[in-house]
Amino acid sequence: MKAAGRQIRTAGGGIKGAANVLRQEMTTLVSALRAADLDPSSWLSAGQLAVMLRTAYDPAIGPTLERHGQLGQDLATAGPVAVAETWDRLRTDSGHHAVLWISEWPRAMVYPGFLAPVALSTGIQRSISLICTPLRTDQAVRDIRKKKVEYISDRAQRAKIGQIQDASQTAEYEDVLRQEADLTAGHGVLRYTGLIAVTAPTVEELDAAVAAIEQAAIQASCETRRLVGQQAAAFTAAALPIARRI
Repeated sequence: MKAAGRQIRTAGGGIKGAANVLRQEMTTLVSALRAADLDPSSWLSAGQLAVMLRTAYDPAIGPTLERHGQLGQDLATAGPVAVAETWDRLRTDSGHHAVLWISEWPRAMVYPGFLAPVALSTGIQRSISLICTPLRTDQAVRDIRKKKVEYISDRAQRAKIGQIQDASQTAEYEDVLRQEADLTAGHGVLRYTGLIAVTAPTVEELDAAVAAIEQAAIQASCETRRLVGQQAAAFTAAALPIARRI
């Protein structure tokens, strides 16, 4: 609300003004998605959002809420009864959770469905969130320039000591050049953050599920790391549809 303060005041101020600004942003986003040949679904209602929040914190209640469509649709009671965060996991109501961060994406060209091993592993309850953060143009230019300087310096150092340039390093540099060309052409640059929230009824099952997801990520040419020391904040960003960043 602080970032949109001027717009909110123009729209009437307070919660009502904020709601008006948010509604305008929602309409703009839907129009932009359709212009990009995407077909967005309808926005979640308050009841649907409450059910998703309740189920994320209390997975055991999920089947009951599905059978009885009018239950659990009150946002006031959608949160957890209790939350216990430890160094590398989170416990809520009837679930044990662990959040993994996709720290390395594929370094070579892949098919659009490269995340299928992670997304379609059977017998594992998981939520996958991709957070796209737009970068300011000046910041994007600085980041690209820094990456180019680092690559050129590394290449000169490798040539000096007789090391051979490998394909992955060449692909990384070509990707930087493509980003620079896109930025010059007027396109925006996004910073991607991938999070995977794994849920299980017991700690033992959770550890087994996390190990399976880590192996599936390797098959997808990705590397994952468990977000130790920040599981509660990571779970909010990864498993809940409330557009939080981490």
